[in-house]
Amino acid sequence: MTSRKAATYGFKRTSALLQTSIRRASESRGFAQSRLLTHWAEVVGDDIAAIARPVEVSYARQGLGATLTLLTTGAQAPMLEMQKEKLRERVNAVYGYNAIARIRITQTAPVGFAEGQVEFIHRPKVAAPPVVAPETLQTATSLAAPVTDDGLRAALERLARNVLTKSQH
Repeated sequence: MTSRKAATYGFKRTSALLQTSIRRASESRGFAQSRLLTHWAEVVGDDIAAIARPVEVSYARQGLGATLTLLTTGAQAPMLEMQKEKLRERVNAVYGYNAIARIRITQTAPVGFAEGQVEFIHRPKVAAPPVVAPETLQTATSLAAPVTDDGLRAALERLARNVLTKSQH
């Protein structure tokens, strides 16, 4: 019998190569769970991830209850302040126990001003629905008019309106 060769041919996943570097860098800032840094948007949600970033986890002398320091811009600090308890619950869900006792919000990095100049990702703009010409609406309504079921007729009108609008462009 011949043994099966590895399908990767000596290649490794990028995550496997970077895992030790990420763990070392995150532990230097006090993060026991690197998932908190790498999956920040999934942990706290896109709205909060767009306005805040985790900077440091510092532990008390007794080791009970850590403090999570978040970096945000000045205008967003009051909004983040109101959501501290919800944030703490979500972050503690990552740790699996009540690891974070307090959340501290800062507007500059604790090291220096150079790190405090942060660009946060803005939410994508929601596109306004396209303006549909009145003759297109009338055509869509007349095409779906023979259908007696109201829900089906409304769905067919939307479909016809979308098809006719796309064909005009």
